[in-house]
Amino acid sequence: MASSSMGLIIGFAAARLGLPPLVGYLIAGIIIGPATPGFVADMALAGQLAELGIMLMMFGVGLHFSVEDLMEVKSIAIPGAVFQIAVATALGAGTARWWGWGLGGALVFGLALSVASTVVLLRALEDRHLLNSLNGRIAVGWLVVEDLVVVLILVLLPALAGILGGATPAGNGTEGSIWITLAVTLGKVAAFVGLMLVAGRRLLPRLLWAVARTGSRELFTLAVISAAVGIAYLSAELFSVSFALGAFFAGMMMRESALSHRAAEESLPFRDAFSVLFFVSVGMLFDPHIVLAEPLRLAVVVAIIMVGKTVAAVMLVLAFRYPLNTALTVGASSRRSASSPSSWRDSGCRLGCCHGRDRA
Repeated sequence: MASSSMGLIIGFAAARLGLPPLVGYLIAGIIIGPATPGFVADMALAGQLAELGIMLMMFGVGLHFSVEDLMEVKSIAIPGAVFQIAVATALGAGTARWWGWGLGGALVFGLALSVASTVVLLRALEDRHLLNSLNGRIAVGWLVVEDLVVVLILVLLPALAGILGGATPAGNGTEGSIWITLAVTLGKVAAFVGLMLVAGRRLLPRLLWAVARTGSRELFTLAVISAAVGIAYLSAELFSVSFALGAFFAGMMMRESALSHRAAEESLPFRDAFSVLFFVSVGMLFDPHIVLAEPLRLAVVVAIIMVGKTVAAVMLVLAFRYPLNTALTVGASSRRSASSPSSWRDSGCRLGCCHGRDRA
């Protein structure tokens, strides 16, 4: 309740000042976060509501995309995302090593800088009505590839912890177990994509029609929300795929139904409300003291995100002979780095980067 109320107040104030409401949501999170004095909101509850926001937002975006849309941009999205992740990881890890961090901590730091925030990017594209343009499809395809790469990274990091100087989980760390982990992860991702393309493409549209025939608007809305949240949850639990990616595929499969436009309209109020809570929860993670304690390091990190990632993306898109406006759109989209990576934090602690000995 406090998160939504504060988001409304500060978001409204930001809009009145001519700023994007998103800025107000982030500031609201900082105000009610644990790093600032005064009232502190329930971070656990805010995080759970933010996850719902991510699922519904990605589901809504999936309703505007088809498999053909993604296949159309695969020639640029796949090499582009991989190249940019490699460049940003190298820049971030190299900088962290220069600061005196250990190898494992530096690698996690670089990887965290290399991927873009799903919700921030999509919200920006949606606000500018670019989702259905060629530039928007490239950016979303790029994002999907990044999400798939992150799934592999987060699964492999614990297995590589021993090699990288961190604490090795029981049963992990040997070359054989790493290859087994990689094979199992790839198998799960392939099974998830195959299941969604085959079963999901047939079942979800039929589900919408069956519920729509009842004539109940409440049941239709409930079916849409349940499909988005349920598939996102099951994809994470059964296939180790992120909530965001699972919800995106659910929406993309439901797009096959003639009722997809109605599904998008019915879920829109929920998506908007819960996406606000996501941005507020991101603001709650920010510690203003770091601006005063480490201004130079903060400036370097911002430069990597704003300049390094953008230049890498723009150069690669231009190399594929796309126009300059496409290169600039994709470059600007790619610099919105991961905002609330609890999984990165957990992996980083296993590798030692959360401990004082890895900070210069």
